[in-house]
Amino acid sequence: MSKEKNLDNKGFLGEIRRFARTSGAVSSIAARLAGEKLGFQTNKTAHAEELKTILGGLKGPLMKVAQLLSTIPDALPEEYAKELAQLQSNAPSMGWSFVRRRMSNELGANWQSRFKSFDHEAAAAASLGQVHRAILHDGTAVACKLQYPDMTSTVEADLRQLKLAMALYHRLDNAIKQEEVYKELAERLREELDYLREAANLRLYQLMLKDRPDITLPTPLEDLTTSRLLTMTWLNGQLLQNVIDSNPPQEERNAIAKALFMGWYIPFYRYGVIHGDPHMGNFLIREDQGVNLLDFGSIRIFPPSFVQGVIDLHHAIETNNDDLAYEAYQSWGFADITHETMQVLNEWARFIYEPLLQDRTRRIQENDDPTYGRTIAEKVHAGLQRTGGVKPPREFVLIDRSAIGLGSIFTRLKAELNWYRLFQEVRADFSLEKLTKRQGEVIKEAKMPASPL
Repeated sequence: MSKEKNLDNKGFLGEIRRFARTSGAVSSIAARLAGEKLGFQTNKTAHAEELKTILGGLKGPLMKVAQLLSTIPDALPEEYAKELAQLQSNAPSMGWSFVRRRMSNELGANWQSRFKSFDHEAAAAASLGQVHRAILHDGTAVACKLQYPDMTSTVEADLRQLKLAMALYHRLDNAIKQEEVYKELAERLREELDYLREAANLRLYQLMLKDRPDITLPTPLEDLTTSRLLTMTWLNGQLLQNVIDSNPPQEERNAIAKALFMGWYIPFYRYGVIHGDPHMGNFLIREDQGVNLLDFGSIRIFPPSFVQGVIDLHHAIETNNDDLAYEAYQSWGFADITHETMQVLNEWARFIYEPLLQDRTRRIQENDDPTYGRTIAEKVHAGLQRTGGVKPPREFVLIDRSAIGLGSIFTRLKAELNWYRLFQEVRADFSLEKLTKRQGEVIKEAKMPASPL
């Protein structure tokens, strides 16, 4: 068997091995949590640490789920959130023997001659790959992101388990029909395995955010990049949690939040593009409170009509216009919803849009109840069950994930901004014609590849 096949076994046996490992880990976790619900005492701190170790060792999509949960306040007990948050930028890394094989497979046997120095220890390790700092011969510091071995089999095995879990859950609860949700997650995860696509995503974001001095992105180096190795310029900065822990002044918190808002929503409202993974390990804070955006694997390009629908729904909620709201949901892809179901969906829309409707400086969530968001979600969920359920379109998944993820970050920052005016700024000159033109231009200039599905 060749080195390449040894490093990346893409066969069905690899999927079976992965499926067995994830099934055992998830079953163990579920059993402990179920026992706790029945009144059995569990050492949450020890269990949370074990959970982090299991998911970090497994890597792949299950680890990304843990990352997402850790970003949402009160989605998990404090002990769990604290441990899982470490997975965002400090997951267990692969050793030097793996690094040597991966680099040799991607750049050739003499790969080390391409660098002045290359750190043996990973600077960061996450769900699909790990990053090593290196120096080029001209003195440029770079980040080399190496994909873990057997990731194709890993993703496919996890997707099989996710599909089974969704099917089982749907038999117990039909509030949300998950078929399109699964398709969207599967396509985005498969895209994340292609680092040439991620390099194109980086070029795309550099074009869209070129006029924002408060946002920095790494530059991909094409001659040192392959489908499983992404080499890009190194960016220095602090993790957001470390900044929050230092208790910075309010103006610094606000500056960080504004840069993040612009970094996410200028691309969406002006170009129809969203970064679908806003967890706190995906950006670093500069000394001037600007933001370094990282990890561009999960990027979604929307049809311009969907962006129009998002703006129309905001206006509909603002003016209590049910006819416009119905048209907006239709343009999003919510087909055949009843008037009663639409009213339930509007409760969620009001929760999301509320900060964008008030022309004043405020926190993203003014309710002091830390479980307020969960309470709204449970109320909406019960309403959807009562009205027969809803089938979210694929396009809904990442836009909702981004809104919730960013909202939780703004909540942690305790940022106080006029969100209404920021929203008006990013959508100021919106029109379908302008967005279509801009989107086409940047996609062409960034040399974006076609989707694999």
